[in-house]
Formats: sequence, C-alpha cells, structure tokens
Amino acid sequence: MEIENHIFKDVKYYPSPNFNSRPNESDISLIVIHCISLPPKNYEGEYVKDFFLNKLNTSEHSYFKGISDLKVSSHLFIKRNGEIVQFVPFNKRAWHAGESSYKGINDCNNFSIGIELEGNVEDCYTDNQYESLINVTNTILNYYPNIDKTRIIGHSEIAPNRKADPGKNFEWDKYLDSLT
Repeated sequence: MEIENHIFKDVKYYPSPNFNSRPNESDISLIVIHCISLPPKNYEGEYVKDFFLNKLNTSEHSYFKGISDLKVSSHLFIKRNGEIVQFVPFNKRAWHAGESSYKGINDCNNFSIGIELEGNVEDCYTDNQYESLINVTNTILNYYPNIDKTRIIGHSEIAPNRKADPGKNFEWDKYLDSLT
C-alpha cells in the first residue's frame, strides 16, 4: 500500500465534507480504532458511507432519524470483507473522536487518525478486516513517524464514559503483534 498526498493510492476515496484543518499537521501521533454499523448490527448497504458524506436517507430506517443532524467522518472505513474506503486525507482533521482526551491532551481529532471497522462492540471482526487493518496500519506507521504501536488505542480509551468501541471482541494482541 502507498500513501500519496495523505491519501491511500489504491483504495476508494469519497471526500467527506466533515473535516477541517488540524492545528498542526506535523503532530499526527495517534491512531484511534472505532466500530460502526448502520443501522446497528446491519452490515449491508452503503449507509455508513452515506452517513459520512451527509447523504443518509433518514426515511430508510427509524434509527437514522436520531443521527440525522450529526456531522461525522473518519479517515478510513474497513468493511467486513476487508474493503478499505477513505473519507478524509490524513493531514486533515476528521470528526471521529468527539469529546476525548489522551494522556491529558483534549480533542484527539487534532492529532489522530480515525479508523472505523464495520461492526459493533458485541460482534467479532473478520479475518479480512484484520488483514486490511494491519496493512493500513503498517503503511501509516511508516509514513507518520510520530505514531508507533504504543500510540494505537480504542475509542473507549479516549472517551471512556461515552464509548465502548471497538469492543471486548477486538483482538488487540492479534492486531498489534502482527504489525512490523
């Protein structure tokens, strides 16, 4: 895999409007792992993509009405089959972490890369997702020198009273031990 201009060259890229500039582009120093499925536990369709692009048709499911006003994005989204989609260039500030703090520094969106896995906090992730996650992480680690294995965390670690993702079934050892 290769990054060019802060975008993976060989993945689908759908520019999300939900981003802004980072306070300091050279301070990209954290990866945050998330999970999302829309509606919850549904792994069909393009609802997550539409949500990140502000194109979610709220009439298609009652759950969507409650999130219709949210403006959210992540840098990457990894589907159940391992397909990788990018929404925000890595040098820009995606809106994935919300109210958050890491080692006493608030607003993790300012310095983190958000990776969403298609899933929920109760289900297991697929081997294809781990393979893709490992590949993108290795590339990110090589491209952004302020990130190392110790600076890869779950959303639950930066927003513990708000979030539980990626969940108890995320295999941290399998993932981290496979990084080069």
